[in-house]
Amino acid sequence: MTDVPVVLYDTTLRDGTQGENVTLSLADKLRVARMLDEYGMPYVEGGWPGSNPKDVEFFGAAKTMRWQTARLAAFGSTRHRSNGPGDDPNLRELIAAETPVVTIFGKSWLLHVIEVLGATPAENLDMIADSIGFVVDHGREAIYDAEHFFDGYKADREYALATLRAARQAGARTLVLCDTNGGTLTDELTRTIDDVRASLEGDADAPAVTWGIHAHNDAELAVANSMAAVAAGIRHVQGTINGYGERCGNANMVSILANLALKTPHGLVPAGGGHLDGLTDLSRSVAEIANVTPNDYQPYVGRSAFAHKGGVHGAAVAKVERSYQHVEPVAIGNIGRLVVSELGGRANTSIRARQLGHDLEGVVDPRELSQLIKQLEADGLAFEGAEASFELLIRRHAADYAPPFRIVDYTCLVEQRDGRELLAEATVKVAVDGETLHTAAEGNGPVNALDAALRKALRAFYPAIDDVHLVDYKVRILDGDAATAARTRVIIDSQDGARTWSTMGSDTNIIAASASALADSLEYAIWKSGAELRRRDERHFTTGTASGPPTAAPSGASPADPADPAATTRR
Repeated sequence: MTDVPVVLYDTTLRDGTQGENVTLSLADKLRVARMLDEYGMPYVEGGWPGSNPKDVEFFGAAKTMRWQTARLAAFGSTRHRSNGPGDDPNLRELIAAETPVVTIFGKSWLLHVIEVLGATPAENLDMIADSIGFVVDHGREAIYDAEHFFDGYKADREYALATLRAARQAGARTLVLCDTNGGTLTDELTRTIDDVRASLEGDADAPAVTWGIHAHNDAELAVANSMAAVAAGIRHVQGTINGYGERCGNANMVSILANLALKTPHGLVPAGGGHLDGLTDLSRSVAEIANVTPNDYQPYVGRSAFAHKGGVHGAAVAKVERSYQHVEPVAIGNIGRLVVSELGGRANTSIRARQLGHDLEGVVDPRELSQLIKQLEADGLAFEGAEASFELLIRRHAADYAPPFRIVDYTCLVEQRDGRELLAEATVKVAVDGETLHTAAEGNGPVNALDAALRKALRAFYPAIDDVHLVDYKVRILDGDAATAARTRVIIDSQDGARTWSTMGSDTNIIAASASALADSLEYAIWKSGAELRRRDERHFTTGTASGPPTAAPSGASPADPADPAATTRR
């Protein structure tokens, strides 16, 4: 069997969308379908055309698409026990979808046959055979998903085998064993597969079939069970991108694909795993379309999959990259990273700095910087989640460093009187180029007001900060036992259209922590946009020296009116 390639069948567009918080619009489904096809997926299951209007529209649109590699499958159940196949609305919708492949699922477990469907065991066998036969008679490739097969096998082995025989005799040439409840342990699963194959392949004059596996992840075994099934002779594997699916999810197609391509001798369809170095991009793109935050810890493609935080790990990886990596991250389109933290050492600090474009040689002693990071993290900072603050830490140790601005002092006030709307106001004094600007601004909260006042002061010198937008604001309590006196860590995620970065601050006062993170965010933006260098050039051109800026008021500056909450005063 090792010479027979493993064929992958993706069911993200159907089973994946049954995951909680996973929703795809019609346009989203078409985009994902196109991506899977372009990647090289041999089977793409589009949905259940009889179940909802969106899937009917999807299959209508799919008829106009030019499919490069994928065979599109429509999915549905066996006929209702009261209907003939030609009269069954579900089967008619499946044929009307005009897909080259139709996947029919039927009941393997007598519990479902009798108590859920209300059918007799014999009726269920007829429903399976009639439905598969109807699909085959209409010229479609019929795949049979034996739902709850492993539970049904445990309850009544002979009946479960009889359902497979009914599908095979009716024309199904792929029989998929489904661990629908996801609770089968791996050794039990492989014993069952061995027995099923031996029993059915021993039938006289029985047509050859391809055996498939469809695993759910309720026991955290979906990928392991799929891989074990392949080792037991299974050659058709179903899964979803990133493991999306009902309850705990389905078998993660990304991990299965990488495992098969990189760690087994089995041939694979798509050949070689498709564009294997595009696997990370495929995973993250589907997550983006589904509006699901990518799992940083997902094997192979997660941001942390090849991140090394421990000092011993970092030192070893710096010498021999594969010493703490089971595969090369570039093989699946990912990258290795050394994480800067209190657990890291000199190697982590030096190499991560170099990866971010900073050579520490002659700038700062990596050992001293590493010790400083350990101390700062002991005080509540966390550089692994805020690499912009790490870059600023390096920059501030350079001999030629001069801050583009300095917060002299600030005040934040929050007021609510007589049930009126909450009022937040902040005043800030900022020193820039030897001048002190005093600004005030209102906001919907103290941090928003502080941000507005700080930007107002800096905008005259660095207009580029208008492009900077806060995209996330996270607060973590570091010592909950201290209750409201606890130290907090604030992480701010910002972007300017060209880049995204994270900065942080830590203090027992949440406003102070926020002010530190905000200041770092704006300094990073000024630095990376080149605004600071342009400011120096402009100053030199205007004054003929580099000694100080002109003293003209900034554009749009207000007179120093204490009654004006948006006042800007230069001193």
